[in-house]
Amino acid sequence: MTKGSPYRFWLNLLLAGTAAGFVGFIIYRLVFALNYNWNWSVIPTYLVRFDEQAGRWVPNILLEGLFTTLKLSAWGMLMAGVIGLIMGVIRVSRRLFFRLSSRTYVELIRNTPPLVLIFIFYFFVSDQLLPALGAEALVRSLPAERSTWLSVLTTTPDLFIAFLSGVITIGIFQSAYITEIVRAGIEAIEEGQWDASKALGFTYFQQLRLVILPQALRIMLPPLANEFINTIKYSSIVSIISIQELTFQGLQVMSSTQVTIEVWLTITLMYLIICLSLSLFVNYLERRLNPLTPRPV
Repeated sequence: MTKGSPYRFWLNLLLAGTAAGFVGFIIYRLVFALNYNWNWSVIPTYLVRFDEQAGRWVPNILLEGLFTTLKLSAWGMLMAGVIGLIMGVIRVSRRLFFRLSSRTYVELIRNTPPLVLIFIFYFFVSDQLLPALGAEALVRSLPAERSTWLSVLTTTPDLFIAFLSGVITIGIFQSAYITEIVRAGIEAIEEGQWDASKALGFTYFQQLRLVILPQALRIMLPPLANEFINTIKYSSIVSIISIQELTFQGLQVMSSTQVTIEVWLTITLMYLIICLSLSLFVNYLERRLNPLTPRPV
């Protein structure tokens, strides 16, 4: 036993006791001191339902909202990753114009509230850009089989334009942060790697593709995974444009049943399970990518 470990043990015990007492106080206030009629029996009926035609249990609107949240986050993060990678490479370009353009993009997006971006992109993209491109007519004209796949991968055709607007908004908003992650990852590679690859006759893009980015990716993966967790949490804000994700569906349940706290606690728990699972995966990923990093005592 190392010197000072007994003090650490009692400090940890004190902190754990304080946290347990705080949680107990919250539970007491919610269960006994709050003048509220609890009705948890409503929640299971909105999680799953029995489909008589299919003869099996199927997800109800809360689980459907959770699946929409996951799909919205996945597509948004994919778009953000592509834009962020491009803008991050431009961010470290040798040309001043490209560096300034990328920095302007990052600062503009990062210093604009996401709620403002949602309204801008929803009304501009869904009312002006997408109709001009014929996206809505194309989606509605899809045959039944492709419409089914569209619903599985994204959402139903009648809600696809709003879903796509949400994906674009989340993708652009998150791409500003991913741009900085890519920039930091590239700049973390020592200058000797650039010099050695240049001495081998590689062009600038060959240096990036074959030497720099593979090494930088190892540094970037953990913060990129954290950004995916943030994307799941930020996705709740698109409920204001009627995308039927988890928060929107929870509001629908509350308006129809007048059950408020139970629904919010259920939604919180569902977000917590997803984000905590991803956090554990991120910790595992960090240990795999940095095997020599000592574990905290």
